[in-house]
Amino acid sequence: MDKFNLDEFDRKRETPRRTDDKDVYFSNLASNANKGADKSSTSKLNDIDPPKIYHKDDLASKKTTTNTPVTPTKTTKQKKNNKKQNDSKHSVRSTYVFFIVVICVSMALSIYAILCMNDVLAITKTTSSVTISFDEEIKSTGQMIDLLAKNDLIECKGFCKTFVKLRDTFIDSSKIGAPYEPGMYYLNGKMGLEGMLLTLKGNNQTSETIKITFPEGFTASQIIERLSDNDVCDKAALLSVIESTEYSYSLVTDLKAKEEVPYRLEGYLFPDTYEFYIGESASSVIKKFLDNGDSKFTKEYRDRAQSMGYTTNEIITIASIIQKEAADESQMKTVSAVLHNRLKDPVNFPTLGCDSTSFYITNKVAPFISSTSSHTADYYLQYYNTGNKSTTSGLPPSPICNPGIAAIEAALYPAQDDSLFFFHDNEGKIYTSKTLKENKEKMQKYAPYLLH
Repeated sequence: MDKFNLDEFDRKRETPRRTDDKDVYFSNLASNANKGADKSSTSKLNDIDPPKIYHKDDLASKKTTTNTPVTPTKTTKQKKNNKKQNDSKHSVRSTYVFFIVVICVSMALSIYAILCMNDVLAITKTTSSVTISFDEEIKSTGQMIDLLAKNDLIECKGFCKTFVKLRDTFIDSSKIGAPYEPGMYYLNGKMGLEGMLLTLKGNNQTSETIKITFPEGFTASQIIERLSDNDVCDKAALLSVIESTEYSYSLVTDLKAKEEVPYRLEGYLFPDTYEFYIGESASSVIKKFLDNGDSKFTKEYRDRAQSMGYTTNEIITIASIIQKEAADESQMKTVSAVLHNRLKDPVNFPTLGCDSTSFYITNKVAPFISSTSSHTADYYLQYYNTGNKSTTSGLPPSPICNPGIAAIEAALYPAQDDSLFFFHDNEGKIYTSKTLKENKEKMQKYAPYLLH
């Protein structure tokens, strides 16, 4: 059986034929196949695609474009792959950008939230005092918030305004919204938003309070230190109130600031145990001391001082010296008797002969004098040095501490004693004498170290 001539078939298949030659072509093809093609050749024939049939117009078109070089182009699959890669890269970039934006926004919101909470809770605020004063009533909470922000006491004005509205809406007691009475206020960031607004409304009812005890004999500077150390008040605010704030209490109504007096209210900050609000206004704090002292210094005491020929301030001053000179309460009336005896004889005893008054300046006033203070310690010593060798006669211009009731009563009711001198030994025992000679003899015997 002859083999099927595939080369000839291929050649013929590539030759363009007209449509009317189709029957002849297939007839010849079938004849050749019958002459000797085996099953294998037939199988190959079946696998071959039928030839393409062209019209004349198609042939002319083919001849025109045959010699034109074909530019290779990307397949559809390659285009799809490139598109997928580009989409993938774009998606990754978008994801990165999204997460960066989310992180930045989250950080910004977190910082803002921290600042907002810090305004309310005063977590990292300082106790530096800021004086805020206004002459007319402020009727807008927003205006007051703006004033606090202007003085760097808060940072997030919008949040604070919203907080005040919500707080006053849901909490009936202790409203912190407007109006705010005119006046001078001493504020600090540590008070927190509520504390400051309550202070501006004359109300310090915050949640946290503290009890502080002030012993008899504490000075104004010691009281200020203790209040400041316990976050009750700022030192500058307390000093300002002590020196300038006017109170209606009869005990201090006529008490005016004097150049020679370091602390105007020294002697009138009655020693006792008090409960204060954390961040309470200085004016409110001092008011508690004066209110207590005014109630303790009774009408009986005032009448007694007047009958003795002394003013209230002079009796408080004598009581403060007794408080510092006596070793204990049992000696107070004896010390008082010596002081009164010397004050009655200014010709022979122009000075009190007490070292406690000068110690007050050197130990309790001088350490708190700053470079901006009006006077030096030496200036004050001119008025408070009442020792035997001093030239200061009579009483110092103000009390030297804040005496307790026992010292005040001792000043009003001294012992019946004609002594004019006294001293203590190392054990605190008191020795009195009527003459200087007797005093030196006792001193030589019981406390010779005092003579040097």
